[in-house]
Amino acid sequence: MRSVPAVLGLSALLILSGTAASQQPGGGRGGRGGGRGTAIQPGESCPAGTTEIRPRSCMAPESPAPSIVDYRPHSTLIAPVHLVKTAKYPAIDYHGHPQGLLGTSEGLASLGAALDSLNVRLMVSADNMSGERLRTTLAAIRASDKMKDRVRVLAGINFQNVGPGWAEKAVAQLESDVAAGAVGVGEIPKSFGLTVKKPDGSRLKLDDPELDPIWDACARLGIPVFIHTADPQEFFKPIDNTNERWLELSLFGDRRYPQDRFPSFEQLMTERDNLFRKHPKTTFVAAHMGWHANDLGRLGKMLDEMPNLYTEVGAVLYDIGRQPRVAHDFFVKYQDRILFGKDSFQPEEYPYYWRVFETNDDYFDYYRNYHAFWKLYGIDLPDAVLKKVYFGNALKITKALPQTGWPR
Repeated sequence: MRSVPAVLGLSALLILSGTAASQQPGGGRGGRGGGRGTAIQPGESCPAGTTEIRPRSCMAPESPAPSIVDYRPHSTLIAPVHLVKTAKYPAIDYHGHPQGLLGTSEGLASLGAALDSLNVRLMVSADNMSGERLRTTLAAIRASDKMKDRVRVLAGINFQNVGPGWAEKAVAQLESDVAAGAVGVGEIPKSFGLTVKKPDGSRLKLDDPELDPIWDACARLGIPVFIHTADPQEFFKPIDNTNERWLELSLFGDRRYPQDRFPSFEQLMTERDNLFRKHPKTTFVAAHMGWHANDLGRLGKMLDEMPNLYTEVGAVLYDIGRQPRVAHDFFVKYQDRILFGKDSFQPEEYPYYWRVFETNDDYFDYYRNYHAFWKLYGIDLPDAVLKKVYFGNALKITKALPQTGWPR
């Protein structure tokens, strides 16, 4: 029979051995990997090339890791699929870029066929047209019996040489463009705020007081302003392994905004919001959900504070579809303030929007992997909300759009 001290010593050794084993990567029952892992402290991240296999224990894969470009796992999930080829209700694409199809009868016919296949009744061209280009485009549209009531055009604003005398010329041009048939202003491009400069070389800020007369003119003329400010906030951050837009930024160098060359994301958001507040009688539509689709609480506070503000869903479906419950509730709450828009005109991509908005499908692909490596979910909007998002809100704020023939 062993002595008591010997038993205690053996017990202590076993306890210590078990503790050490549990701290090894893959330690404990059923563990694998021997001693190849790396221990980390609480709150630390695994070293590069490794991943956490147990709490605070990291290990490298045995096989070479594929690149982010080449890793394309096939989902094994079997779930209901409801492909939606056409919108449930006729839609207005408020963020249209029809890629040169408006200038000829053949182009307009091609556009019309594509819109028919999607149940998009009307496209608002947001190509920032003005002057002779605007008039020529409108003439081509009016000459088409089939498309004259299916396309409308937004007017552009030239932000070059803002200074003495600029406002008078800009307002006169806007009035001329509206008289010619423009139904609003936009898409005011992201270069406004980012790169456009004044004659003295300083950056033209979004809330520059010298611009006030043009926004006041929009209110007087009763036309909305469709404005694209900045880009996703990740584009302003370092391109490292924590940036969820790493692949896109690595593919497109012109989407990177280093802080030594550009204003920060928050600086641009501050100037934009100042602009909206300064002109409460002017209706603004923030394109791309103001780049706050990833933070719907922030966008909701803006909509609560600024009754003159609306927003549009173009090119941010990847954020809407990855938070189906929050997005559903947001769309229901702000159903009177959200417009449908697609941005890039790729007809095969519109059905992804219909599927997210109209179904409760789980875990399906987004249409561009470099935008989002995650999956989408349907947010299953009620019919009343769909009607407002698809066409009702656009009709409400843009009086020059065809107002008859829409579903009740």
